[in-house]
Amino acid sequence: MSKITTVIFVLCSWMASYGQKTDQYITRQGQTSFFSYTSVENIKASNNQALSILDIAKKEIAIVILMRAFVFEKALMEEHFNESYIESDIYPKATFEGSIPDFDGSLNDVQTKMIKGVLTVHGVDKNIEIKTKIEKTKEAYAFSGDFEVDIADFDINVPPIVEKNIAKTISITFRFEYMPYEE
Repeated sequence: MSKITTVIFVLCSWMASYGQKTDQYITRQGQTSFFSYTSVENIKASNNQALSILDIAKKEIAIVILMRAFVFEKALMEEHFNESYIESDIYPKATFEGSIPDFDGSLNDVQTKMIKGVLTVHGVDKNIEIKTKIEKTKEAYAFSGDFEVDIADFDINVPPIVEKNIAKTISITFRFEYMPYEE
């Protein structure tokens, strides 16, 4: 079974374990990008294949991002990212599991909320809080925002010879558009 099929199966099984389906939303094409500024060269990549599940009743969210789905401007950057830094063969995905304690799913206005949870990258778990803009339409939700992570927090080794070419802090931007989950 392919890695993406396994991830989708696990998340769909997780969804099936919940009681009410009307409070559950899913996106299979969440957008995530990151940016690293340095004086030598900027590094930018995007991924539009993030899978995320939102449970309004439980105020919980889960996200899975396949690391090899990030697209770079230069093939060599993508190769270094996957082979040398993230080690995508060993750590094929990044995950986030969190909660939105004060979220009110019944409001039709734009809300700005803090999502608290655990981000797992490169096999390392880190508790984080992400300020998120939440927009509700008739039957859907859109979550968007940005945050920063320090690469040292995730045991990503950068050789001394190239450490000035890679920023110590990476900016991450995301947008997830959720639709009601249907079996």
